[in-house]
Amino acid sequence: MVFHTTRPLRFGDCDPSGIAYFPSYLNILIGVLEDFFASIGADWKSLNHDRQIATPTVRLDLTFVKPGFHADQLDFTLKVTAVGGSSLSLDHEVRANGDLLWTAKHKLVATSSTTHKARAWPDDIRAALLNHLETVHA
Repeated sequence: MVFHTTRPLRFGDCDPSGIAYFPSYLNILIGVLEDFFASIGADWKSLNHDRQIATPTVRLDLTFVKPGFHADQLDFTLKVTAVGGSSLSLDHEVRANGDLLWTAKHKLVATSSTTHKARAWPDDIRAALLNHLETVHA
């Protein structure tokens, strides 16, 4: 299953010419990731505070294709491409008006909020992540 959501590109996300300021994209992407985890039953408040699980990014490869502009509606597509013992690999596509603006290959890891060391995904979260895993068909 693929996760989709839409976010507006706000005035504060842009440089003075109205073009998206790329660091703002990363902040928006974190909100998309938070919504994805909530959609699988692992909202970040319970994940971070109650279960003491953090999800730091360990790799992020961005490719920018076209600029985004103030007031664009950004359509995000998130695909789970791999679920490891403590890692999660994602592919992101971001479009506006049907045009591809940028893509990202994203890897994060589950860590203990107290020790800051990698830890296994809890069974319920792992099952939900595997339910979203994209399979490649030859």
